[in-house]
Amino acid sequence: MALYTLEREPALHNPVLVMALEGWIDAGFGATNAMAALLANLDTEVVATFDGDALLDFRSRRPSMRIVDGMNTGLTWPETRLLAAGTHQERDLLLLVGPEPDHHWRTFTAEVVSLTEQLGARLAIGLGAFPAPAPHTRPVRLTATATTPDLARQIGFMPGAMEVPSGIHGALERGFALADIPCAGIWARVPHYVSAMAYPAASAALLEGLAEVSGITFDTTELAVAAEGTRRRVDELVSQNPEHAEMVRGLEVQEDSQHGGEPLTIDNMPSGDELAAELQRFLRGESG
Repeated sequence: MALYTLEREPALHNPVLVMALEGWIDAGFGATNAMAALLANLDTEVVATFDGDALLDFRSRRPSMRIVDGMNTGLTWPETRLLAAGTHQERDLLLLVGPEPDHHWRTFTAEVVSLTEQLGARLAIGLGAFPAPAPHTRPVRLTATATTPDLARQIGFMPGAMEVPSGIHGALERGFALADIPCAGIWARVPHYVSAMAYPAASAALLEGLAEVSGITFDTTELAVAAEGTRRRVDELVSQNPEHAEMVRGLEVQEDSQHGGEPLTIDNMPSGDELAAELQRFLRGESG
């Protein structure tokens, strides 16, 4: 029995699948807000709806209940969906959105890959963001997890071998690789001391990376304006504390030295926990 209901099968021109499923690492809400920006500027239609009863643990992803004058008027259930959108460019889009599954990852992966093939997509891109020893005073750098060397080189990658926990995007990448469909995860490196709050510079960088790989252009004007506002507010906070300013200067030196492709490291760097906590208070308008 299929894990999804096919609502319609639209006619799409050379579509690209873009994935941003909630539930795994998304520092600064980079992928969440990048997808939100896409959805705000596209006319989408639902292609398929995945079976939440089979895939999701509703105790960890509870539905929201609407109460009006003491009456329960309905529930809104978390839902994973595949959407389609025309772009009026050389390629159209498929968008996989919603929570990542809690169960049946292998079956979910196989069905997403099969459905993607059925709809004619020959490229899949996942969006994500992770906290990194990077300063907010430098452009957001991207790194890839990809199924082909060409895609990895095009986006940029962290050299060497490592073992890390995986979200569903990792399983989907392997599924697409086995189906001979190129797939890449585009990851934004978010300064670790701002990773718990919205960091629009990461979202803008993800959409710019997606544009480079897919050939589809996206309007990132609003994200760029928001990023500049965030930069000024963080600058103001950092300037008020010599220790914070010194930490950022150290990150700048490390970041500038890594443009030659050296491995990323946080060795000998001070923790950003205190700055992160103070920054959150600052952005909420609290004193102290």
